[in-house]
Amino acid sequence: MQPVLELEATVYTLEQMRAFDAPQIAFAGRSNVGKSSLVNALARRKALAKISGTPGKTRSINYYRVKPDGFYVVDLPGYGYAKCSKEERQKWATLIERYLTTCPTLKALAVLLDSRLDPQQLDLDLTSFARKSGITLLPVLTKADKCTQRERAERQRQWRDILGGIAPLVVSAKTGLGVDNLWASLRKVATVGEVRGSALLDPFGSAKRDVPLADGAAPDAPARHEGHEG
Repeated sequence: MQPVLELEATVYTLEQMRAFDAPQIAFAGRSNVGKSSLVNALARRKALAKISGTPGKTRSINYYRVKPDGFYVVDLPGYGYAKCSKEERQKWATLIERYLTTCPTLKALAVLLDSRLDPQQLDLDLTSFARKSGITLLPVLTKADKCTQRERAERQRQWRDILGGIAPLVVSAKTGLGVDNLWASLRKVATVGEVRGSALLDPFGSAKRDVPLADGAAPDAPARHEGHEG
């Protein structure tokens, strides 16, 4: 049976955060990485997650229940959008960090990475934070339709080297490339992955090593290739 996504809750503040007993897999990525489009592709619906003409517009944590499996896909706010205020960016960063460090049923963090770009500092910071926090990582290269197969392979190699052997999945919300593989991985992690704090950083058996944290205030750096997807 094909899984179905249904929006169950939307949270805007730390105080509104709710505890769910079911396993959760969080989606995080830069504000123009195509996160909303990928959620819609997973749901096989065009407008479950709203796609705005303004990058970084998603300001909430959205909880999507996966049926019939029963776990949640949790859509976190996009990060790194330079045109909003520093105070607003810090508010979103705090919301994301609080969720990642306090959710007791978090199984994994799916980090969405732009296939068109070399590894970006904000993405390096997030993956490093996740690994140091003992959060299972599921890296995903988005917008694969905008790159050649050779370029996608090179991007996979770069991230595999950075993440100590964990090769990203390659997907395209536009063409559907890799969407079924991503569903299979999400269902596997929800079933066999371990909650935050576990020593398991890669549920697929790859080698593991920490990525050094970067110095400096990377979240204030301008975003490259600003697009139109949350």
